[in-house]
Amino acid sequence: MDSVFAGGRRLWTGALLCLLVFGLSGCGINNIPTYDEQVKAAWAQVENQYQRRADLIPNLVKTVKAYAAHERETLQAVTEARAKVSSMQLDENLLNDPAKLQQFEAAQAQLSSALARLMVVVERYPNLKADQNFLALQSQLEGTENRIGVARRDYIQAVERYNREIRTFPGRLWHMVLYSDMPLRETFQATSEDAEKAPEVDFQ
Repeated sequence: MDSVFAGGRRLWTGALLCLLVFGLSGCGINNIPTYDEQVKAAWAQVENQYQRRADLIPNLVKTVKAYAAHERETLQAVTEARAKVSSMQLDENLLNDPAKLQQFEAAQAQLSSALARLMVVVERYPNLKADQNFLALQSQLEGTENRIGVARRDYIQAVERYNREIRTFPGRLWHMVLYSDMPLRETFQATSEDAEKAPEVDFQ
């Protein structure tokens, strides 16, 4: 009789534990780490698109140089801005360090500005604007700038969702109890009035 009673009690205990687990998962206990992973995935896409842009620049500079070698100052500004971006250590710690994220943003903004100046210079060279290699690079750069904008938007939205979860109930409770080591995330800030605009690369 005792064994039957003990077996029944174990069954009820197991059922209660299952209900507790399902109940906890249903009230957001896993939201914070889930949203944190989404932030990291969105950031990886930002990095990926910025890297894509950096990879296009050497060929772009080389093509422009063939037609406008004496535009040395503008070409050098683009090359140096790219080198500065490429020298930055990009890892997960960047997301946890607001100062480093700001430096990264500033370097990318400087590169965007240098590219915009380069595109203004190109206007003075009709033969360059008609060059098939340049037209292909122009198209790739334009597409990449658009992808950067989308990736940045997705990252900002992911950070906003993660930070909101930490700051509101019941996420705030779970953060205090289980995830206190997970900080609020920084997001992109506009560094100038034109920071949200991709450099103009359409010469049609």
